[in-house]
Amino acid sequence: MFLLCGLGNKGSEYAGTRHNAGYLVVEHFSKALKIPFGKKISGCRIGVSEDLILAKPVTYMNLSGGPVYSLLKKMNIKLEDFLLIHDDLDMELGRIRIRLGGSDGGHKGVRSVIETLGSSQFYRLKLGIGRDHAMPPEEYVLSPFRDHEMKILEETLETAVEAARTFVFEGKAKAMSMYNRR
Repeated sequence: MFLLCGLGNKGSEYAGTRHNAGYLVVEHFSKALKIPFGKKISGCRIGVSEDLILAKPVTYMNLSGGPVYSLLKKMNIKLEDFLLIHDDLDMELGRIRIRLGGSDGGHKGVRSVIETLGSSQFYRLKLGIGRDHAMPPEEYVLSPFRDHEMKILEETLETAVEAARTFVFEGKAKAMSMYNRR
């Protein structure tokens, strides 16, 4: 059983913002594989299939660790079968990357998960959201995608869903080999 968990902020005021890229990926995955979100368990909205659990912590980004940890324990998911999906300021819009371990890179949601789990040894699917040097990072991540970015965003979400599907059904190494090169 795999857990794919997308990070984001709860609340309609954050829908469509760059920091909710993780939510967007699991929502697209949910539609593509027809795994509806229904139950709320351990502070996460989840969708369950035979092979995997899709999750969105229903808290604020900086508090994601508690719900993620609780869900991993409750569903008895091993860290090697956990994929955390989140935005990354240091990657250009349109890029994705899958990696195992590493630092939080300044991402407070990832930091919360690492601190709560007591380990950074889990897989991450990172979506580049770019950076606007005219805005403070805290403001930029909470801004919506611009009209001219929407086509790139849609293509990126489709690629991220393909990468997550490969990760779950064809293997982690294959997913990293295929999607980290793009």
